[in-house]
Amino acid sequence: MLYAECMTDATDAQLAAQYEAFPYPERHPRDEGKRLIIGSPSHLREIDHWVFGSQRPKNEPLRALVAGGGTGDGTIMLAAQLAASGRPGHVTYLDRSEAALAIARSRAEARGLTNVDFRIGSLLDLPKLGIGPFDYIDCCGVLHHLPEPAEGLQALLSALAPGGGMGLMVYAPHGRTGVYMLQDALRMLAPATEPPAARLDVARRVMRNLPATAWLRANGNFADHSTGGDAGLYDLLLNPRDRAYDVTSFAALLAQAGLAIACLIEPLRYDPATYMPDVRLRALASAMDPIARAALAEALSGNISTHVAYVRRADESVSMADAMADDAVPVAREMSGPDLASAIRADGVIEFNFHGLAAPVAVPSLAGPILRRIDGVRTVAEIGADLERSGTRPDLFRRAWTETWARLSSINQVLLAPPG
Repeated sequence: MLYAECMTDATDAQLAAQYEAFPYPERHPRDEGKRLIIGSPSHLREIDHWVFGSQRPKNEPLRALVAGGGTGDGTIMLAAQLAASGRPGHVTYLDRSEAALAIARSRAEARGLTNVDFRIGSLLDLPKLGIGPFDYIDCCGVLHHLPEPAEGLQALLSALAPGGGMGLMVYAPHGRTGVYMLQDALRMLAPATEPPAARLDVARRVMRNLPATAWLRANGNFADHSTGGDAGLYDLLLNPRDRAYDVTSFAALLAQAGLAIACLIEPLRYDPATYMPDVRLRALASAMDPIARAALAEALSGNISTHVAYVRRADESVSMADAMADDAVPVAREMSGPDLASAIRADGVIEFNFHGLAAPVAVPSLAGPILRRIDGVRTVAEIGADLERSGTRPDLFRRAWTETWARLSSINQVLLAPPG
């Protein structure tokens, strides 16, 4: 009874059985005392910046929905960040798996979170559930399992408030090389009509004797099959419905729903210049439209296994706050400003790693002093004034800040705090 009636099919029933038998991802409430799992989408600082352009006041309550919340990663992260920063807001968790909901609820209880509402149900039923509207909706790893992803987007849009936005994640094909080959093999050895436990036993046996030439062995872009427990192995290799989208088809799906991409995380990964030092090749790429450039980067890198995008309605685009404005407040996403400064090598490079692919990011010599002053409180003008007292000319600071911002916002490490 938890399915949208018009969307139910035999595969959907198999999916439901899977997530009751193996709630995903595998999580244990006892671990909440050890760590908070951080990721994208739905990091609060990313929502402030990429969805609302760092222009939505922080004292305005955030009404958030996590649609298809699984065992709770996105829900717990966002609710914990709201609570820790004293921000008003509420997170509604929605999933049709009672087993997954029980784990997510226990995780919230372990943290003492009181700003989460748990609901059982399908996101496809949002138009008739009577909840919302929501300023922000998270739908991470769900659309690619639906019978009709376009219908799923329309259901989400029915609950999205005017001026709101969404954080989405879908699988990407190139970085999942090897997955679909093994899925084909397991469909022959362990048909989806068999009980989940029996299928899992077959998958374990296959993995124990996987040929050395199997492409999955060479793919280090994910680890569900090796470190994700039974739930991870089942979801990766035995999921009865798993479709992947390259950038072009993902953008087309969104456009069909009237949505536009505000940001693909991380922006630098989707810039083909990251992978092409050749000046002539860069010139060829620069003539392409943004989606074509992102598609080129995806094809070149080969290791993008998921696309994480922040999106808004195409007719409700938001202008980003000006990072060069005197009253702009830069904030480090997770790694602190001083820690970022410490990561700068002697040659002026911060080396980031995109799933095994090194991405050297050159920053100006003043980047270190600037980063050490970024605390999420000081404005650009205050940082510049502090450096001026130390002997740095204002024009040199402005030039260095412009370059530092361009480099570090492109890897989602330095963003702008909301007003207030």
